[in-house]
Amino acid sequence: MRVKCAVFVRFVYMDNKKVLLLALSLFLLDSLLHVANWLEWTVVPTAVLHISRWLFMIAMALYAWRIRKLTPYILLCMFLGIEAAEWFPTAAKELKVFSDIFLRLIKTIIAPLLFSTLVVGIAGHSDLKQVGRMGWKSILYFEIVTTIALIIGLIAINVSQAGVGSSLNAQTEQVDKANQLLEQKHSHNVILDIFPENIAKSVAENQILQIVVFSILFGIALAQLKGQRKENMLHAIEGLAEVMFKFTNLVMLVAPLAVGGAIGYAVSSMGYGVLHDLLKLLVTLYAALGVFVLIVLIPIGLLVKLPFKKFINHISEPLSIAFATASSEAALPKAMENLEKMGIPRKVVSFVLPTGFSFNLDGTTLYLSLASVFVAQVSGIELSLAEQIQMCLILMLTSKGVAGVRGASFLILVSTVSSLGLDPQKAFAILAIDAFMDMGRTSVNLIGNCLATFVIAKWENEI
Repeated sequence: MRVKCAVFVRFVYMDNKKVLLLALSLFLLDSLLHVANWLEWTVVPTAVLHISRWLFMIAMALYAWRIRKLTPYILLCMFLGIEAAEWFPTAAKELKVFSDIFLRLIKTIIAPLLFSTLVVGIAGHSDLKQVGRMGWKSILYFEIVTTIALIIGLIAINVSQAGVGSSLNAQTEQVDKANQLLEQKHSHNVILDIFPENIAKSVAENQILQIVVFSILFGIALAQLKGQRKENMLHAIEGLAEVMFKFTNLVMLVAPLAVGGAIGYAVSSMGYGVLHDLLKLLVTLYAALGVFVLIVLIPIGLLVKLPFKKFINHISEPLSIAFATASSEAALPKAMENLEKMGIPRKVVSFVLPTGFSFNLDGTTLYLSLASVFVAQVSGIELSLAEQIQMCLILMLTSKGVAGVRGASFLILVSTVSSLGLDPQKAFAILAIDAFMDMGRTSVNLIGNCLATFVIAKWENEI
């Protein structure tokens, strides 16, 4: 008994680094046991799997309690959500309400936050030429990086041949979900949809790019005013920006519950069984995303002398939110706040980051090229190099400016495979693991856009 108490006391009074190292070691052990059992390399008793996970969660809980930061609490709740889905699958589905509440609150933040930060950034400095410069530099950077992402996606799926010989058929649940998404499909004009026709409508529909355009024009108009009227308006809008950042901090208190609810719902609704049939596609996607980060984003970071440790510390919190909720919107307010804390000027952050979520979806564009060829492989059709290049050109246009559309990536996938003469219903089966794939591509979208913000700030000599 005394020995057990001594071990417990020693554990509780470990320094933070040792607790974190212990938590990571237990996480690695837990992951290896689950993978070995899942791939049937060996039979691991269920009790051992649960004990390994709970030991990791206890260590993570101690670390979270010690440092009192949001990120470890978010990671802890992710695993609690998985555990809840395994033990109480029916109840876990109801946990989605926490995720829905969080996303609703986030949506109330985005429009006033973007408006206030952009207007203050433009009108407060009155450097209208810089807005134009940041605009063309951002678009140039976005196009180059997303084109590379498309190419990496093509190479990955052609190497893995994940769909060759597959006889996947969409289940009733996937067909119903696909039909619901296709029902809300609407014509998408890349250029026209950038401009708002009614700002209230843009806010209601959460059209981020339209809100950005309105805010830029408003900021330019305010910059042209002189005297006390301009100062009064600018002071009020600056106050709004500060309030919205405080509002964001309050909403973030709900983030761990939201993350746990989102993960619990995903696992209890789909389970792990669907991964067996589409495991090769899922592994191909995550491998391609990893390669993209390693050979594209990291070299860009080295080129612009990105302080990697500082950067990772500041994006870890919004990144964990983006991964667990599979929503870029959910991470946007916190990402803006943290990048500003990192030293990037508000006027750059408020312009580049939200624009990037419409034009610089690195993870999504990589997924689209990969998934389109996968559908062709499942259909038993080998696309020529010319056809794959044609597909990339289509995706370069259709993937822009649709971040606010629900199920946008699936709609683009369906329209792309249709344009290639393929049966779009072959894409329905992918929806079985879409939530798991969305976590990865959304995370890379966020990393890419945070890096893009630093690159443009460096290019503008603002840092």
